Amino acid sequence: MIDYLIKFVLGGSIVVLATYFSKTKNIFLSGIITTLPIITLLNMMLQIKYMNTQEFHLAQRSGILGAFGLVLFVASCYVLTTWVRPVYAILFGILILFLYFWMYKQVAG
Repeated sequence: MIDYLIKFVLGGSIVVLATYFSKTKNIFLSGIITTLPIITLLNMMLQIKYMNTQEFHLAQRSGILGAFGLVLFVASCYVLTTWVRPVYAILFGILILFLYFWMYKQVAG
């Protein structure tokens, strides 16, 4: 039970930091927290703890797919804010991300 509490506090801390950096207009740190590697490392530690080597390997392959999706999402939001408000850019970025994963699933089978 304490394990879940620690993970909850860590996740909440990241949200608090994201909120803080956004409000203080610290552009660099606010942008970096979008792709915070600490979450990746924490997730990998949990995968190592609960998965065997083959499952871990497959999970990392999916992680590569997710990394390309993240780059596609952030880049589309960046480009789209040239023409539309950020809220609409994010919504359209989510649509692009959904289409990316859908097309990958169609091709990969």
